[in-house]
Amino acid sequence: MARRNAIAILMGVELMLNAVNINLLAFWSYLYGTQMNALVFVAIVFVAAAAETAVGLALIISAYRRQNTVIAEEMDLLKG
Repeated sequence: MARRNAIAILMGVELMLNAVNINLLAFWSYLYGTQMNALVFVAIVFVAAAAETAVGLALIISAYRRQNTVIAEEMDLLKG
């Protein structure tokens, strides 16, 4: 299962990060319901994921403006 669209690849990565966060919260509430450690960690991961999404979309938009494509295999700006 390979994706060619760069936006779909970015969405897949974000879905995996959110799945990890949901699992972390579920295990935290089951094991340590009174401590706040996992909640702080999940909040930090959410902020990092939002920043990654913003940077990733900016890179994809920049590459699209240069090459008029969002297909990942055709984005070879760094190849010499």
